[in-house]
Amino acid sequence: MTQGSLDVVGCGIRAVTQLTLEARRCIEAADVVCYAVSDRVSARWLERRHPDAVSLSRHYREGSDRLETYRRMIDDLVEPVRAGRRVCAVCYGHPGVFVYPTHEAIRRLRAEGLTARMLPGISASDCLFADLGVDPGGGFQMFSATEFVRCPRRLDPSAHVIFWQIDSIGDNSYRGTGNDARNLPLLLDALAAHYPSDQPVCLYEAAVLPVGRPVMRWLALRELWGGAAVLDGMSTLYIPPIRAPRPDPAMRRRLGLPVF
Repeated sequence: MTQGSLDVVGCGIRAVTQLTLEARRCIEAADVVCYAVSDRVSARWLERRHPDAVSLSRHYREGSDRLETYRRMIDDLVEPVRAGRRVCAVCYGHPGVFVYPTHEAIRRLRAEGLTARMLPGISASDCLFADLGVDPGGGFQMFSATEFVRCPRRLDPSAHVIFWQIDSIGDNSYRGTGNDARNLPLLLDALAAHYPSDQPVCLYEAAVLPVGRPVMRWLALRELWGGAAVLDGMSTLYIPPIRAPRPDPAMRRRLGLPVF
């Protein structure tokens, strides 16, 4: 029996157009294609190439625990590989950013001596860098809003900062109608120790369709709660630096750079 394998690829954020040549080849060579994409254009494109392509999103149930949903998705990826088939999992964005099932499926298959790999894709943060003109090389931090509230980290206000999934902090259940952001004040309380209430922030949503445009809504930090901001599952919070990083004069001397 031919040994099965798993290729996990990302189709980017903008429908089809951000799919890499390497990812396309994996899709075309697969026996089984499973996908979790955010738009019908990408889904139809995949289904035309693989009429029997399976949507992983079918496992979502209103009010269901996400971990149980993820368990079913992992089974969809792992079982065909164990049966000797070549599987390609296609996820929107980068297939390893906030995609627990892909990481766990790869881990399990590799532990069993089977071939499993992940290819990089374009994530929402990559689109944000381009649309907002952000160069992360000067300092960049990125957090899940839930994890930042649950396990506080050291925040650097001199760096560019991104928070993901700010509408579903501490919510592990699926809601097809969207989340209510009830725990957003917990994040704002944590940020109050680092930023003034009038700190400019951006609610960013990358363009999903090739003819679409990104959403970039600038407002004051205090306006994120109380009706001024409209949030949905695609909203990413970007906070620009509030000051330049402080140089270390001693290290500048050691590097042979001018001290000023």
